Amino acid sequence: MKKLGFLLLMLSGISCATTERSGLSSQDELVVTRKYVGNFVNYSNTSTSSLIGPHILLIKTSQDSVYGNIPICARRCKFEPGERLYVKRGYQPNGRSGYWVYQIENDKGNKIWYRLNDLEYGLKL
Repeated sequence: MKKLGFLLLMLSGISCATTERSGLSSQDELVVTRKYVGNFVNYSNTSTSSLIGPHILLIKTSQDSVYGNIPICARRCKFEPGERLYVKRGYQPNGRSGYWVYQIENDKGNKIWYRLNDLEYGLKL
């Protein structure tokens, strides 16, 4: 009888115990990731001079041999040489399904980010 009482006491204690979760849940951890891709070196413009076409810039980082050139959609790049750059992946829900969005950002107080282009110019993420 003592064993049964002890077992019931332990089970009720375990079931009533609160667990604290700080930060993101395990599902959220899969949704947002951030990866260091090097320090900003410079960029080059691949767009034509027409006003109609897309403006695609190729970002060159200090780890260019690892990740290649990173294509972004922008007319001008505001990153400064030496800034640490990260590629961030986020999930955008769209009804029942969704899609992944990739962006490149710095880690300074003046958060600057650009959306990555779908075209791959040697991008190795």
